[in-house]
Amino acid sequence: MGPHPAVAAIRLAVRRVLHDVITECSEFESPDTERSRPTATGADRAAAPPPADRRPLVLVACSGGADSMALASALAFEARKLSVRAGAVTVDHGLQPGSDLRAAEVVSRLAAMRLDPVESVAVTVGRDGGPEAAARDARYAALDAAAERHGAAAVLLGHTRDDQAETVLLGLARGSGTRSLSGMAPVSGATGRYRRPFLQVDRQTARKACLVQAIPVWDDPHNADPAYTRSRLRHEGLPALEKALGKGVVEALARTAQLSRDDADALDAWAADAESAVRDDTGQLECAKLYALPPAVRRRVLRRAAVVAGAPAGSLFARHIEEVDRLITGWRGQGAINLPGRVEAQRQGGRLVIRQG
Repeated sequence: MGPHPAVAAIRLAVRRVLHDVITECSEFESPDTERSRPTATGADRAAAPPPADRRPLVLVACSGGADSMALASALAFEARKLSVRAGAVTVDHGLQPGSDLRAAEVVSRLAAMRLDPVESVAVTVGRDGGPEAAARDARYAALDAAAERHGAAAVLLGHTRDDQAETVLLGLARGSGTRSLSGMAPVSGATGRYRRPFLQVDRQTARKACLVQAIPVWDDPHNADPAYTRSRLRHEGLPALEKALGKGVVEALARTAQLSRDDADALDAWAADAESAVRDDTGQLECAKLYALPPAVRRRVLRRAAVVAGAPAGSLFARHIEEVDRLITGWRGQGAINLPGRVEAQRQGGRLVIRQG
């Protein structure tokens, strides 16, 4: 008799990602590496240290909640069957009394799954961008540092299809365009470090997998606190949509994320190709050539230029780019546009100049 369907579903999702990681790691290894090494014999072989474990290390980011504990259990199971080492990191945000004790408990449970290394990392959460964004920034900084410290090939995150639906709705509310509607990517990070195996798995499946395996989970009270936007969306917004529109809203939103991501990727590639064609010999953007581009492509070119000039990508919103776009499409002699990061955009002699002021 096979595992419970919920357990089988989470294991399959993790197995697929681990196969991707193994394949990618093997592509970086030279086929001639082993052949080029001298062969030790006799006393030399006896004195030589044991070879380093060359299997890629995959870490799971685990809060102790149902999603990440289900992910940790699936990673522990699948890693033993594949050529992968499995470890875990839990981040103590220090936002609740006793958070250090909670983190220590999570570490103990992860170690019991025979994950190694396992560690808890305490962070200080700032205030930039609001409590949710500040906690997220601190968490990713800690995970990046842990991955570098241990030489991890990938870090698994427990975001589910429900989380994806919430992200799409938040992007829709911000009016930030196709890229925001594309939600969370299955693979993200500068080096493709972060992997999200559960984007096609619903939250209930992850919780059921923990239940049938008798895995204790912790329900973060912040997830039910109406002070947080995502919490209100989860407990009020999505249920209201399902009541009004019927079941299937979460699945439809997740499908919208994938379709939007495909469109956004194509437009980003178009904008990258078009950018060099709209610059003059000195590298300045030419307004006439920008005007000839489709709006979706032109605005991407403008955003790229603003980020290169020093505007923080996370603080650069659609309204900023729309103002810069008016220098191209609605030129009436207006002055410079101020952007985040002390970046200015202004039109000068048929050229669009974007630079730090």
